[in-house]
Amino acid sequence: MAIASFMVSLGTPVPSFTLPSIGGETVSDRDFAEASALLVVFMSNHCPYVRRIESAIGALTSEYAGKGLATAAVCSNDTANYPDDGADHLREQADRAGFGFPYLVDESQKTARGFNAACTPDFFLYDRERKLAYRG
Repeated sequence: MAIASFMVSLGTPVPSFTLPSIGGETVSDRDFAEASALLVVFMSNHCPYVRRIESAIGALTSEYAGKGLATAAVCSNDTANYPDDGADHLREQADRAGFGFPYLVDESQKTARGFNAACTPDFFLYDRERKLAYRG
């Protein structure tokens, strides 16, 4: 890995975010207010670690969606340096992996900085009160 994750303290509130999705809509953390848990995954299309588990992410989040889990993926990569992480390629990835959740584009990387996301995949699981329950 190029960089290690930053370990955010459990109990930290979810950072507010509003980002465009690869589907064309705008998605906010407030859109998931009714979910019993929220998983935010920072990922990319070009990352070999993400590629290795992307289908499992699709299957697992689909299974747990029926149990109240909402999921959002965020790609914060610079598409000039990583053209495979452009929106068209993210759409291909979402189809390939069976993602049933919004895939968001964080072009400014402001959201990634707010979460202290540093690598891909980077997982942040929040409980019903939107406090960090798992980080990994």
